[in-house]
Amino acid sequence: MGSFKQDLQETYLGISETVQEKWADFTQFLQEAWPLLILLLLILMGIWWYADPPPPSRVQLATGSAGGSYEALGKKYAEYFAKKGVTLELVSTLGAQENIDHLVDRNDPVQAAFVQAGIVHGSDIKGVQSLGAIAYDPVWFFYRGPEVKNGDLEAHRGDFKYFTSKTISVGIKGSGTYAQAMKILEVSGFEHLPHFVNLPGAEAVKALKDGAIDGTFIVDAYDAPNVQTLLNDPAIHLVTFKRAEAYAKIIPYMHILQVPQGSFDLNRNFPPQDIKLLATTTNLLVDDRMHPAIQFLFLEAAREINGRGSFFAERGEFPSFKDSVLPDSPIAVHYENNRYPLLSNYVPFWLAEFINRLVFILLPFCILAYPILQALPSFRARRMQNKITRLYGTLRGYEQEWLTNFNPNMRDEYLKKLDLLEFQALNIQISRRLSSDYYSLRTSIDYVRNCLNRGMHPYQSEDINTNKPY
Repeated sequence: MGSFKQDLQETYLGISETVQEKWADFTQFLQEAWPLLILLLLILMGIWWYADPPPPSRVQLATGSAGGSYEALGKKYAEYFAKKGVTLELVSTLGAQENIDHLVDRNDPVQAAFVQAGIVHGSDIKGVQSLGAIAYDPVWFFYRGPEVKNGDLEAHRGDFKYFTSKTISVGIKGSGTYAQAMKILEVSGFEHLPHFVNLPGAEAVKALKDGAIDGTFIVDAYDAPNVQTLLNDPAIHLVTFKRAEAYAKIIPYMHILQVPQGSFDLNRNFPPQDIKLLATTTNLLVDDRMHPAIQFLFLEAAREINGRGSFFAERGEFPSFKDSVLPDSPIAVHYENNRYPLLSNYVPFWLAEFINRLVFILLPFCILAYPILQALPSFRARRMQNKITRLYGTLRGYEQEWLTNFNPNMRDEYLKKLDLLEFQALNIQISRRLSSDYYSLRTSIDYVRNCLNRGMHPYQSEDINTNKPY
């Protein structure tokens, strides 16, 4: 048994020889299999070409009017996107209709927008998909003057009961407030509408507090500044929807929100009794060409920001996938069932997306490349065997020629041909498995050379009868 030092040296030599042998095999493989490697590279480039491009670093989101709750929500989304290395640019608009117009225009850079449910009709909108609902938007109807007990938007002989001849703001045309208010008034059966004005939210609040108007519809979140301003004013009252179930049946995208007594202001005991409010939802709509990774990022932002719970929403209730007449994005459907890949919780967004794209590209590539790679060993063996076989064929051809047409004066030319053939054999790169065939070829060349060097007709001895060479 050798010493430890000798064992270590032998182990090192064994590893070194193995590495050298593997490297020699690899370089030989590259030299012989480069056509197949180029083919695989072309296949990989084709897959990469037809795969989705990497996600953009800048995205535009249409929110709403400046200073509104949608703008405030958009800023939270922008902060979330910034943490992931993506810039989310907020685009202020006049309301839901303008947001939809941005998305419908295929040349518009805006690819996402906040839009209330019930604003759009699926048959009229092309190229727009929904990532689901992200928040409740209660329908508030504030008014001033004598408080109407158990007031509701009831029709009385075709007039606006309790508010006949009053001036009511229904929001600017094209806004979500206007669409929801007019829908509620329409199903309430008003034939002779009171005097309506179209004021944006902040102006309507100021006009109501100043007494310039008698009531206003506002469709906005509970914590929106306009809503809070009116809820905290004791001179302003709130209409309850005591027939909320009926409205929800007639308008399918409406939800009923329960407001317990005193929950708005416990000290004032406001509201003085349990009431019901109607609410629509805010939908996150996107251009159907938006990169899947950005859609996942929007959904994750909605879960992080809107899923925390609020005055009306339970924790984890949003994003939810309801209330949209537009088709759901396939990414939203996948997200609803699987959530975002776990990888994004541990690595930056760009790295997670790069790994996802790499897997997306490598999987089909490996499926195509596997049978080709499996065939490479036999392909290499066949190529080397074919080279040996061709040289054998050349050697056999020389023998056939010399057996029938041997010219002693051309012996040197014959030997040169054999030298050239041997040189070609020496330059064949072979694997160890074909060593026996290789050296058999070399031996055969030497055999033919020895026959030529006998000084007589190759492969023949003296004739028995004449004792003369052929």
